[in-house]
Amino acid sequence: MLDKKVSGLLNTQVNKELYSAYLYMDFSNYYFEQGLDGFGNWYKVQYQEERDHALLMNQYLLNNDEHITLDAVDKPDKQYTTFKDPLVFGLEHERYVTSLIHTIYSAANEVKDFRTMQFLDWFVKEQGEEEKNAEDLIKKFDLFGQDPKSLYMLDNELKTRVYAAPSLVI
Repeated sequence: MLDKKVSGLLNTQVNKELYSAYLYMDFSNYYFEQGLDGFGNWYKVQYQEERDHALLMNQYLLNNDEHITLDAVDKPDKQYTTFKDPLVFGLEHERYVTSLIHTIYSAANEVKDFRTMQFLDWFVKEQGEEEKNAEDLIKKFDLFGQDPKSLYMLDNELKTRVYAAPSLVI
């Protein structure tokens, strides 16, 4: 049986990950509507990853006989005035999610819940990758995004990203 605080934080995180998926779907839709299908694809893959993060946490809770409460998913409230806006919002969001994962990890550590800490190790590593990917995409956009030909090439590069299921086994 999980500690109540840890269980509650994990349950909240399931809902936060679903919001992340929803947010990235909104980013993806924006880029597809703007004709930047590569950027749309990049965030479509992000959406799939976040959805799977929610499913992994959901399964972990089920495996520990915990009740899961699904909340309504908030509508993304970001307004985009430039092609760069979703990229910046994405990095800010990943940093926020990292802080949430760290909070759960800290709570598990306080009660010596080593199994949950081991489960969360994958998410800690994943968040490092998520932040790095978001930072790299902003750097590339800053280098190439103002030149139409370069933006076209970057967009084509982003079209090649494919979804890969998480490597975490519960």
